[in-house]
Amino acid sequence: MGTTASQLGKDLLSEYQELTFLTKQEILLAHKRFSELLSKEDRNLTSVPMEKVLSLPELKSNPFRKRICHVFSTSDMKDGSLTFEDFLDLLSAFSDSATLEIKSHYAFRIFDFDDDGTLDGGDLEKLVNCLTGETEDSRLTPEEMRQLISNILEESDIDKDGTVNLSEFQHVISRSPDFVSSFKIVL
Repeated sequence: MGTTASQLGKDLLSEYQELTFLTKQEILLAHKRFSELLSKEDRNLTSVPMEKVLSLPELKSNPFRKRICHVFSTSDMKDGSLTFEDFLDLLSAFSDSATLEIKSHYAFRIFDFDDDGTLDGGDLEKLVNCLTGETEDSRLTPEEMRQLISNILEESDIDKDGTVNLSEFQHVISRSPDFVSSFKIVL
């Protein structure tokens, strides 16, 4: 454990603590897990490919795992690869200590599949398919999907523009007591 701490350096470790909702121990564990994702030949790389990040047991069964990588990735190539700082941002947003505002902001971005700043019918359909699975047995019929999206918009679309914006989403989330405790990833 001492080598991991010295690899990060005390100043950098303190900076990461200030900029995230993570403790020193959580940052050190994150660094260890991130380093393990890099093979011996990749140790000089600054980012981990999305495929390797998706192999983490904590993400493997998450239906939004690819969207999570894309939202937190700062890669210019838009390939979902994560730097260590991207990885810390991800863990920070999903930590128990993150605020409702932070968690709901990132949940909104994850659910905004087309990255246009609103949740429209297409985003909601993809969201429902991620949650229900996309097999023939679990997929909703087109009529069930239309009805569900209509119900979601009826409940959430306060300004009645046919989409859910961030503030509308946060309003809905604020009435969901389980959201903060369920929106988490623990290493």
